Amino acid sequence: MLSVALAGKPNAGKSTFYTAATRADVDVGNYPFTTIDANRGVSYVRTECPCLERDERCGDDHCRDGKRYVPVELLDVAGLVPGAHEGRGLGNQFLDELSNADAILNVVDASGGTNEEGEPVEVGEHDPVEDVDFVEEEMDLWLASIVDRNWESVERQSRSPDFDIDEALAEMLTGVGATELDVARTLRELEYPEDPIQWTDEDREALAGEIRRRTKPIVVVANKADIAPEGNVERLREAAEYVVPATADGELALRNGADAGVVDYDPGDPDFEIAGDVSDQQAEGLERIRDVMGEWGGTGVQTALNTAVYDLLDHLTAYPVQNESKWTDGTGNVLPDAHLLPDGSTPVDLAYAVHSDIGDGYLHAVDAKDGRKIGDDHELEEGDVVKIVSSAK
Repeated sequence: MLSVALAGKPNAGKSTFYTAATRADVDVGNYPFTTIDANRGVSYVRTECPCLERDERCGDDHCRDGKRYVPVELLDVAGLVPGAHEGRGLGNQFLDELSNADAILNVVDASGGTNEEGEPVEVGEHDPVEDVDFVEEEMDLWLASIVDRNWESVERQSRSPDFDIDEALAEMLTGVGATELDVARTLRELEYPEDPIQWTDEDREALAGEIRRRTKPIVVVANKADIAPEGNVERLREAAEYVVPATADGELALRNGADAGVVDYDPGDPDFEIAGDVSDQQAEGLERIRDVMGEWGGTGVQTALNTAVYDLLDHLTAYPVQNESKWTDGTGNVLPDAHLLPDGSTPVDLAYAVHSDIGDGYLHAVDAKDGRKIGDDHELEEGDVVKIVSSAK
């Protein structure tokens, strides 16, 4: 399962985002370090289900009238403060929690209502643009410290006649999610001495920064956009490549309302309907949420998750079935499973995603949409439905 982590300074709304996205009970408070131990839960990315191409919708629990929700792990890490890479505010512990994440959601208080330490101030008093680079810099310096601590080992290995710097760095950086391919691509982007003994601090920092960008890409979540002073969200959008305006409070209110049966809303919808009795105060609050959704196209929570998985990580959704004509598994369930795979994946990759034994016994695959056999090197596309034929049972 892909892992997406929430990071940022304290009191920016990470725990509210997490609660809304996972429906898990966590502490939410208006003070720094509400979260100490990382919270791990399951959230979902949303895509169009292939059942929309058929007369009947599938009966999967994760499909709501053609809105397909595919599970991902969501990690809520305690707030980071300046100097986190040096251990300030238990920063090393919190940064270590991010090591296995595939992508980062940097939750920024777009309202400017919390300072760099996460302490409440007047709305607009703090410039949220300062919080965009902060998380990247702390993560880069944290990773650079890991490289520094382990560089002596690389120097020792370099004395061997069969030394391979790609292998040595991949071994060192495996713990932060870097593969040998990541290292090879990173080294192609850098200029560095052939002899590791000649590397400088600047060389190692450049390596750490590029590895972080490849293995921990970041989406900026401009949270509290509903109370942000005019111009703040636009400036945040200019400060980073991927910025999603959001109101985690609004999303949480809608999900609570949907659970109570008073609101008709699916995560990621651009609007909602009031389906039950609400007080005048509740109705007024819901209309404020509706206004924000109209401005930004939704609450932003689902969009942020989708942006991380489908845009930054460049993944697609594929659906394995056993019966290619009915799109069912062995017990008649229609489109029971959905797998997130990197762009460029093949039917063989899908087979291994289903189960290692299925992959080991892979024989061939069939495109269930047209009933044609597809090649082992065929690149899958978003929404493909595939029958895997394997010798494994």
